[in-house]
Amino acid sequence: MVEIVWFKRDLRIKDHQPLHDASLIGSVIPLYIIEPDLWKQPDVSDRQYDFLCESLEDLTQSLQKLGQEMIIRVGNAEEIFINLINQYAVKNVWSHQETWNDWTYQRDIKLRKLFRVNNVNWNELPINGVARLLKYRKDWARLFYQEMNKEPFQHPSKLKKINIVSEDIPSAKSLGIEKINYLFRQKGGEMQAYQVMDSFLNERSYDYSKNISSPLYSADSCSRLSTYLAFGNISLKQIFYETNKFIDENKKNKSMTNINIRSINAFKSRLRWRSHFIQKLEDQPNIEYKNLHSAYDGLRENDFNEELYYKWCTGQTGFPFVDACMRSLINTGWINFRMRAMLVSFAANNLWLDWKKFSHFLSKIFTDYEPGIHYYQLQMQSGTTGINTVRIYNPIKQSYDQDQDGIFIKRWVSELENHPIEMIHEPWKSPLFKSNYVEPIINEVETRKNAASKLYALKAQIRNSDNTKKIIQKHVG
Repeated sequence: MVEIVWFKRDLRIKDHQPLHDASLIGSVIPLYIIEPDLWKQPDVSDRQYDFLCESLEDLTQSLQKLGQEMIIRVGNAEEIFINLINQYAVKNVWSHQETWNDWTYQRDIKLRKLFRVNNVNWNELPINGVARLLKYRKDWARLFYQEMNKEPFQHPSKLKKINIVSEDIPSAKSLGIEKINYLFRQKGGEMQAYQVMDSFLNERSYDYSKNISSPLYSADSCSRLSTYLAFGNISLKQIFYETNKFIDENKKNKSMTNINIRSINAFKSRLRWRSHFIQKLEDQPNIEYKNLHSAYDGLRENDFNEELYYKWCTGQTGFPFVDACMRSLINTGWINFRMRAMLVSFAANNLWLDWKKFSHFLSKIFTDYEPGIHYYQLQMQSGTTGINTVRIYNPIKQSYDQDQDGIFIKRWVSELENHPIEMIHEPWKSPLFKSNYVEPIINEVETRKNAASKLYALKAQIRNSDNTKKIIQKHVG
């Protein structure tokens, strides 16, 4: 009889409670299932799969040092578990709870039934401060910090080797996963995650608050841990623990000149914010594909303009800062939060595109795609939650504010590399300067005002509706 530890979005050995708890009972099969049907879903691409493969290779090496390598299986999870249960008389499966896309949600429903029928206990343990079956939203913050203040779990000192053979990891191409070319992306793995965290705390965090919104500096000043959290190469609790230890050590050594407490506190606040949004998807899984507030159904669905959508996707809108951000995102798999919000706001409000029709384009190019954050943020920037402040970004103002000298624009919009700096944000105002850069595809002021008028009018109508009150009760408390 053996224990199965099913690794999912938690590809690490440190602070891994299922691995820790299962190893105290008996022999462990560390299992990862590569599910071809998952990778056929429209919200994923090869950049995420390649990061996954690197993470699995790193995790395999870590587990080998403990005595038992990672066991890879490729195929349908139900069929794989049936075979393992029958072959090894499995009575316990251990994993973290998973709050991911609708496909994994439906798969887990089937597996719960399978385990129940076969008298197998599925021990699903909470992760990253997200609470399953949360009764009162107002309790969430207390529960979150209660979890984050615990010490991380130690990994087992040794695992007993089991006579079981792993399968090879298939390539993205062999699985038919969509390929999206890029110039650079982060490399996956637990070791990489700790290196990135250490460099942030000790070298890059000082100007975090100052540079968090600038696409020019945020790639260095932000933690860059989002992808490692998305794949579970490091846990949120571990980051809280290491951050608090970093603060304490600096206090003891009286070297607080090397640490910016304001930046560190802002960073910790963002960590909480991350789980705050994942909790929303945990509480209401259908926000992946359905407006949070039904009053917004039909608002944009019939006005989708394919030509405008294509221009936005390819960074050819005629607004240099928007295009620079999109091209940077496509080529690196990452951009800071404010620029993500601006890109979505431009698509949803200036171009009046339905968020449900462009959500998968963005999810595929974010290496750090996290459904809980992704879909709620799309709805927030589109104004379809019914409870959040209507916020429509002015891309021209953002351009002046965040890239005053046009350095970021010139880096990514090569058509404007020789354009005068004083006209870089609004090149259409310098007709004498010849360039092969495109003209603006819409009137920014007019479309922003039209969107604001519609969204504010509708929100005023539903402000005190029963549906609005129910949403507030569920997601705010």
